Amino acid sequence: MNLPADHITGLKTFLDPIVHEIEEPGYIATDPVAFMHRYDENEDRNLAGFLSALLAWGRRDIVMAKIADLLERFGTGPADFIGNFSTVDIMRLDGFKHRTFTSDDIRWILLGLSRALREYGSFENIWADCYRTALRNHPPTVMQNGQELTERSETLLSEFHNRFFDLIPEAPHRVCKHISSPDKNSSCKRLWLFLRWAVRQGSCVDPGSMPFMPASELMIPLDVHVARYSRLFGLLTRRSNDRKAVREVTLYLQQMDSDDPAKYDYALFGLGIRQLPVPDKFMICKTFAEY
Repeated sequence: MNLPADHITGLKTFLDPIVHEIEEPGYIATDPVAFMHRYDENEDRNLAGFLSALLAWGRRDIVMAKIADLLERFGTGPADFIGNFSTVDIMRLDGFKHRTFTSDDIRWILLGLSRALREYGSFENIWADCYRTALRNHPPTVMQNGQELTERSETLLSEFHNRFFDLIPEAPHRVCKHISSPDKNSSCKRLWLFLRWAVRQGSCVDPGSMPFMPASELMIPLDVHVARYSRLFGLLTRRSNDRKAVREVTLYLQQMDSDDPAKYDYALFGLGIRQLPVPDKFMICKTFAEY
């Protein structure tokens, strides 16, 4: 479905004030991004944010408790603990569990992060190097369009996934599912959530601690609320919340704000958690609740 321009314009007018309403300092305390705000140093923020995003799965109160539990086990800042991670520290993780995450899964991820810090110098550096590869594969053009941007962004995540697990080749295969890749047709919701936190600049919520890429190339973190309202508005026609769904929604959001499409995560997510009313004129697919 190609939505008419006036629908996109009207929807932007409706969603922009909701973005401003939701994206405010009070939002931080009840969201996993709060764990990035606990730290002053960017390396601590980035590592805490990455782990928080990986665990952002399920009820918010449980997610917040599990992230707090994990970070408290470090006994020090994330950069110090992960940068010096060794077999001596493994016992600290005993008994940790969240959804399909086991303490062994967390050990492997921390080992991968520790090796990334040693090889690349910082967590941002591995992302920046992956982005440079994505740029080489999908170089900017004079008439650059949204499709080209999404292809570059997907390449970034694929490259990160591959490089991360190249650092821990001895890890069990099951650990790979915790850091998704668009190559597996995943929506990569948790990675896009982390990158929204780390890349967007000038936000009172998102710390913007890793400005290695422009916010214009961020894609939408497609959780159930975002997917549901995207279908209601006609921004999403696919039944599956997969890689192609993320691309479909993001391409429309780029039309609303080409510099910062991911900001609409606040509006689409906020509509769901706050049960805000939606004018009938924007409801393209009123059976969205069935999906």
